[in-house]
Amino acid sequence: CAVKKQTVTVTKLAETSQSWNGDVLPDYPAGNPLITVLKITIPPKTKLKKHYHPVINSGIVIKGKLTVIDIDNNVLDLELVNKIHYGINKGRKPVEIIVFYAGTKDLPITVLSDN
Repeated sequence: CAVKKQTVTVTKLAETSQSWNGDVLPDYPAGNPLITVLKITIPPKTKLKKHYHPVINSGIVIKGKLTVIDIDNNVLDLELVNKIHYGINKGRKPVEIIVFYAGTKDLPITVLSDN
């Protein structure tokens, strides 16, 4: 019986030097690198507090739809770097996102905003 050889495939899902709204991504901060990967579950009909991420990040919605609105009222379905924004799950089911943050050990990945 012959064994069928399987091939490894690699698919690039994203590559950019800009945030979704066109802002150029910031330089990496100085310091010891720290990579953080979070799975975030947002309940139905939930609005997140306004916040920003001072480090480069990338997110993937794995379930549901999350509407993200920045301080300039740009709207998209995911995350921003270093710009105040918030997300809203307008649906009837939880939203699940995986977010990857590339920062440093002494820098928070999320900062709440008073705006």
